[in-house]
Amino acid sequence: MTRTDDAELARLFRAAISGDEGAYAAFLDGVAQLVRGYCRRRIVHGGVEPEDVVQEVLLAIHLKRHTWRQDEAVTPWVYAIARYKLIDAFRRRGKRIEVDIADFAETLAEPEKDEVGERDIGRALDGLAAVQRSVVASVSVEGASIGETANALGMTETAVRVALHRGLKAIAHRFRQD
Repeated sequence: MTRTDDAELARLFRAAISGDEGAYAAFLDGVAQLVRGYCRRRIVHGGVEPEDVVQEVLLAIHLKRHTWRQDEAVTPWVYAIARYKLIDAFRRRGKRIEVDIADFAETLAEPEKDEVGERDIGRALDGLAAVQRSVVASVSVEGASIGETANALGMTETAVRVALHRGLKAIAHRFRQD
C-alpha cells in the first residue's frame, strides 16, 4: 500500500460520503481487496472464513463511515476495523477445532441402546407405597396422562401429581444410595 493508494482511497471515500455512489463502489472494492489480503495473512488454521470477515468489515465501514476523520488517512482506520472484526471472528470460533466426521466415521462405535428390563422396573417400584407404585407405574411406565391415571385410580389430579413426585423422589433417593 503506497501513500498514493491511501490518498486515492481517501479521495474516493470523501466523494462517497458526499453522495457519489460510483466512488463508494470503487472505495469498497479497493477496501475489500486490502482486507481480504490482511485476513488471509492472519488466518492460518481455518475455522474463520476470510470472506466472512471482509463482509463484516465492509458492513462496519458502512455503518461507522461518519466516524472517519476526513483530514486523516483512511487505511489505518480501515485496518483498525479489520483487526477488531478478525478478533471477534476468532472469539466466536473459540477453541473449537472443526473436523469432517466422514474422515473417521467408521471408527466410531455404534450407539448403545438404553433398554430397561422388566426386572429393573420392578426393582425401581419395590419399596414404594401402594398408591405411589400405582401412580408411577401408570404415568412413567405405561405412559398414561395425569388425568387418565386420576380417573383409573379414583384420585384427584393434584393427588396423582403429589404421589408421582414423591414416588420418583423416593426412587431417586434409593438409587443414589445404592
